[in-house]
Amino acid sequence: MIASDPQYYVDGVLAADRRILAKTITLVESGHTDHQALASRIVDQLLPHSGNAVRIGVTGVPGVGKSTFIEAFGMHLVDQGKRLAVLAVDPSSSRSGGSILADKTRMERLAVAPQAFIRPSPSSGSLGGVARKTRETLLVCEAAGFDVVLVETVGVGQSETAVASMVDFFLVLMLAGAGDELQGIKRGVLELADAVAVNKADGDNVEKARRARRTYENALHLLNPATPTWTPPVLTCSALEMTGIDTIWQTALDYHRKLSGNGELAQKRRKQSIDWLWALVEEGLKSRFLSHPRVKDRLAAITRRVERGDTAPTVAAGELLFSLDNDGPV
Repeated sequence: MIASDPQYYVDGVLAADRRILAKTITLVESGHTDHQALASRIVDQLLPHSGNAVRIGVTGVPGVGKSTFIEAFGMHLVDQGKRLAVLAVDPSSSRSGGSILADKTRMERLAVAPQAFIRPSPSSGSLGGVARKTRETLLVCEAAGFDVVLVETVGVGQSETAVASMVDFFLVLMLAGAGDELQGIKRGVLELADAVAVNKADGDNVEKARRARRTYENALHLLNPATPTWTPPVLTCSALEMTGIDTIWQTALDYHRKLSGNGELAQKRRKQSIDWLWALVEEGLKSRFLSHPRVKDRLAAITRRVERGDTAPTVAAGELLFSLDNDGPV
């Protein structure tokens, strides 16, 4: 049964009650109108208690060993006494089933660690909707006192951009010895990276990892860094052997410390909040537009005309948009 008093959830989250934390996140993820309204009130009250965690995003090419890396990285943090929350952005899960649930079963040690909290993303919905829910979940986890919130991209494509827009430090995991070292990664993803880590640098793969590291360093030199304060490093690690994991964590801390010291991190978070505001406005406008009776009445017919090639999409869009003229507020 869902409690209707937001204070119940606020008090439970601030007390780090894992059961109430999970229930609060379930509310955030719910598509029910009443639940969304309640979740908004809860998140608004929790907002002053958020913002104290190190926010880290992780993405990687298929087969890079992301689950193994996250468990190794998470256990390193837990061993240092840190409290860690692992979230996921998975816009493709409604089609493929995603992989975060399977990942959770593979993170056997981290999944049972008392200081760790692993939360799958919603199993359906658009990238924008999933990203919005993950942002709110991130704030809830921060209010619950987690020291580090790690946001994983499970899907592909624009999910990397979505995650980079809600974290402080964005890590891109890469492989060595897979033919063309730059194959499988877009320039846009490298531009988002605050660090690149070549994983599986173990056994016979050590020398390949070193060569890949030089390749990625050369590639990054061709890109303009996001800030003059920080040059994204290329590191090597082995999640299997737990080597290089401490260096990656120290790199994230160095980044956080440098950008906090000159005010860039606070500025970055403020910009992310404004971008989030406008993303929500655009999402809300589209939803209200599509639910408007006059639009609903004409949408099917106009769509069929566009499909048949009888009407250009530009003309059809104009018909839909201007059908609201002199009709009062949407």
